[in-house]
Amino acid sequence: MSLRVILRILGLLLMLFSLTMLPPTLISLWFRDGVWSAFISGIAISVATGLLLYLPNRRSQKELRIRDGFIIAAMFWTVLALFGSLPLMLFGEGSLGITDAVFESFSGLTTTGATVITGIDFLPESILYYRQQLQWLGGMGIVVLAVAILPTLGVGGMALYRTEIPGPLKDSKLTPRITETAKALWYIYATLTLACMIAYMLAGMSWFDALSHSFSTVAIGGFSTYDASIGYFDSATIEMICVGFMLISAFSFSLHFIAWREKSLMHYFHDPEARFLMLFLLALSVITVLSLWLTDTYDTVRGLRHGVFQVVSVATTAGFSVADFSMWPGALPFLLFVAAFVGGCSGSTGGGMKVIRIILIIKQGMREIMRLIHPNAVIAVKVGKVSVPDSIAQAVWGFFSVYVMLFFLMLVGVMATGVDQVTAWSTVGSALNNLGPALGESHTHYGDMPSIAKWILVLAMLLGRLEIFTVLVLFTPAFWRR
Repeated sequence: MSLRVILRILGLLLMLFSLTMLPPTLISLWFRDGVWSAFISGIAISVATGLLLYLPNRRSQKELRIRDGFIIAAMFWTVLALFGSLPLMLFGEGSLGITDAVFESFSGLTTTGATVITGIDFLPESILYYRQQLQWLGGMGIVVLAVAILPTLGVGGMALYRTEIPGPLKDSKLTPRITETAKALWYIYATLTLACMIAYMLAGMSWFDALSHSFSTVAIGGFSTYDASIGYFDSATIEMICVGFMLISAFSFSLHFIAWREKSLMHYFHDPEARFLMLFLLALSVITVLSLWLTDTYDTVRGLRHGVFQVVSVATTAGFSVADFSMWPGALPFLLFVAAFVGGCSGSTGGGMKVIRIILIIKQGMREIMRLIHPNAVIAVKVGKVSVPDSIAQAVWGFFSVYVMLFFLMLVGVMATGVDQVTAWSTVGSALNNLGPALGESHTHYGDMPSIAKWILVLAMLLGRLEIFTVLVLFTPAFWRR
């Protein structure tokens, strides 16, 4: 392990991250909201710290190993979220305390979308923009962006890429060169964002709202510039645009790459993971809309609009809202919330456990049932026409068991701070799945939760974003042995 190389890279990346505070500075000057100095201070502190890490280690150059990648990925997200909280602490009247600012920053960068802020409508425009930008940067993964830049700085990126890409199949590359893969992902990501912004503007949003919401839509983040979220606009057109882009972003970006390269959409229908997600959302939408109609919660049109929107928003872990689904009748709130545990496809900007893992768990369960009937049979687990190696199947069960154990431990931790069971269960699930909305006392915001509970949820967000093992491996003695 090369500590000096790691510190050098962290210093470089922190200085690069400081550049992301320039756009909100310009937004502040454009709208004359008087908050530009908070971002300038954030830039100065970030650059100064980056230089302190970089300069003493600038001559340390060495190819990164996968072990170094784990450390950098975990430290990078932690350090960036901490420094990303600076403008939220420094913008003057209404600024956040340390705990709330760090919570909001982590929620943004991990694309969770949980907020501690009330009165979002009255925040300065530059702070509103900055929250949305945090989600956009976190969506495709700042580390993937860094991978595209690192080789120009004399650092190899594959070790970092493998720790950042979500899902159990981490070794698949879209192009022979990892740098080109990272660039291709960001080109697709930026193109989708631009298309989403234009669509929102054509539907009636201002350029500022369209830009802000395109960031959080394509990132499947859920932050909004209004307390009422997408419901503020009360527009069926805007809601359907949002649903469309949430769905696109919940598919694997490798499918988007193949569709662009081969000029064909058939891959979406042939891919088992994408097909499962579409059928899952369709079934959930039918159940939800019928339930809303049969209980007379809404009229026919509004029941269809709100039902479909909330299903896609919650199940893909975006977290936008047009209605308070926690107040819906019967088991609907619980059903929608549990759907978020499935999440998006691997290699997407969505959270949750990922569709491919759910497919593999179901198929392995079916295989065990078949083995009871045919004890001597050799039954392969297949996804589509591809047999899944037992090592990946075992890794999926390992992930699931650790996921459940961590969920239980953090649930107990949050409840120990005095939070009721429903609120604790839903906030931990929301943070670990990078969802945002919760049930119980935190169904509107997390601001009233105890400080210790917020720090536990910050850890849950990080674990969810880096898919648990990337963080947990750092706490094993074997990792630190030479």
